[in-house]
Amino acid sequence: MSEQLDPTHIMETGWGFWASKVLLTAVEVDLFTTLGDKAMTAPQLGDALGLHPRGTYDFFDSLVALKFLNRDGDGPEGRYRNTPDTSAFLDKTSPSYMGGILEMHNARTYGFWNNLSTALKTGKQQNEIKDAAKHFEELYSNEARLVQFLEAMSGTQTTSFQALAERFDFAKYKTVSDIGGALALLSRIVGERNQHLSFTSFDLPQVVPHAQKRIDAAGMSDRIAVASGDFFGDALPKADVVTMGNILHDWNLEKKKILIRKAYEALPEGGAFIAIEKLIDDARRENVFGLLGSLNMLIEFGDAFDYTGENFREWCIEAGFKRFEFIHLAGPTSAAIAYK
Repeated sequence: MSEQLDPTHIMETGWGFWASKVLLTAVEVDLFTTLGDKAMTAPQLGDALGLHPRGTYDFFDSLVALKFLNRDGDGPEGRYRNTPDTSAFLDKTSPSYMGGILEMHNARTYGFWNNLSTALKTGKQQNEIKDAAKHFEELYSNEARLVQFLEAMSGTQTTSFQALAERFDFAKYKTVSDIGGALALLSRIVGERNQHLSFTSFDLPQVVPHAQKRIDAAGMSDRIAVASGDFFGDALPKADVVTMGNILHDWNLEKKKILIRKAYEALPEGGAFIAIEKLIDDARRENVFGLLGSLNMLIEFGDAFDYTGENFREWCIEAGFKRFEFIHLAGPTSAAIAYK
């Protein structure tokens, strides 16, 4: 008997943008924050969000079916409430809020993916800025967009940085330089668990006041210094450990190798270079998020791309590193570690 063919997977993926846009819109209208720890009927929640009655039941019940909302009861008297996950990660009052990256995707990235076929045919980026260098220049010159970007990066990296703090042995090191440190999140998280370490969080000058504000609020200004500069034009701050969280994937091969060489030069013998990325599996069959992330790098930057552990090892050997380790952190993210 021949195998029964099933188009379900094709349909779920082909229609996947429906579900994606429902979640992104829920974040956009602050649905999860508005609910908070309350339970509300559809009319109550719709009124609080300023929504027309026509779509409220379909919208809220779609979120129930997608497991982003719970509902107590059925029909008009049913009351909607956050799930434990949406309460933790999509309510802006939660310290673990990670909706910033979804806000950014909804405002920017979602529309750019309409041009994936153009990107594949031309190899050129398809965002609002058609030059990779100018992309960051424009991003960092716009205060509102910069803050959105910094918050987005912090929200999406928290879990991975926490796992790094737990799973990498920092005991024999004293100093850490986090390159592209943004709001100094890695320094704050790793530093909280490793009280013996001191940190330098390195990023462009526009980021400094935002990072310093977070460091001061954490009471860690005596252990975390903020340094500003251009990591292509300036030497990296020397330290026993150099970290880059989601930095290498933003650049083409030539610039990836420049950053790896600069990391090597900033380290002493025995020092460690740690790249935290959505590492693609060497066979390129399993890490869907890493592979789709690399397509997003094509759309955002053109010649930038995500990479495998074997790619990382090859580039680091070329720079002079001798020993390697890979630690899975969370979801699609791993730490690729090269020792000098």
